[in-house]
Amino acid sequence: MLLAIDAGNTNVVFALIEDRTIRARWRIATDPRRTADEYVVWLSQLLALEGLDRSAVNGVIIGTVVPRALHNLQQLAIKYFATDAMIAGEGGWGFALDVEEPQNLGADRALNCIAAHESHAGDLIIIDFGTATTFDVIDYSGAYKGGVIAPGINLSLDALVSAAAKLPRIAIEAPATTSVIGRNTVDQMNIGIYWGYVAMIEGLVARTRAEIGRPAKVIATGGLAVLFEKHGQIFDMYEPDLTLQGLALLWQRRHMPG
Repeated sequence: MLLAIDAGNTNVVFALIEDRTIRARWRIATDPRRTADEYVVWLSQLLALEGLDRSAVNGVIIGTVVPRALHNLQQLAIKYFATDAMIAGEGGWGFALDVEEPQNLGADRALNCIAAHESHAGDLIIIDFGTATTFDVIDYSGAYKGGVIAPGINLSLDALVSAAAKLPRIAIEAPATTSVIGRNTVDQMNIGIYWGYVAMIEGLVARTRAEIGRPAKVIATGGLAVLFEKHGQIFDMYEPDLTLQGLALLWQRRHMPG
């Protein structure tokens, strides 16, 4: 069984994958100082809840956008799973990067592209709702053409609350109605954050589609995508495990070519 590790800026997600099917997934807050020993204590208990132990894992793959977290995760694979982890992106991604700085494409975004192109034909726009909200464009051949990096919705709310002393901290949620005229402070903040974000997504998708000049499907992923998934007119599909699927595909292609 494959242990796939997606180390993001906010959380590290661990998933057990068998034949590209996710058997279990767990997340823990990202902390580059967390040691291999600390990881395994936590992970062993979760494996036990699934009726498994570490011997069930025969391969490890790591995708990370936090370089400082990589060493301890590699040590976890070596010390407790008796294997050298495959690092996503080492040796290339296996698709064309038609951009000015191909070396700067984040692992999570590259993995999303791999998984999306495998499952969907044609031009694609992938929106990943994480610490940042990213838009990635791949064409019908699977080539990466570029994208957008915007502040994540939590970052936007944190900045608003931090800079305005009298504004309260609120939970991010879909407003009860579609009205954009708030009658109190909390409603006005919720409308600004939520419907403001919807407007940004709709506007950027419309501009991107116009620039592509061909039909393009919109795929949403990331932990916060579910907030907007109910608005069916924004996305063509919601795939919460796109990055993990990309890790599984990358592993399969390296170890079972053809």
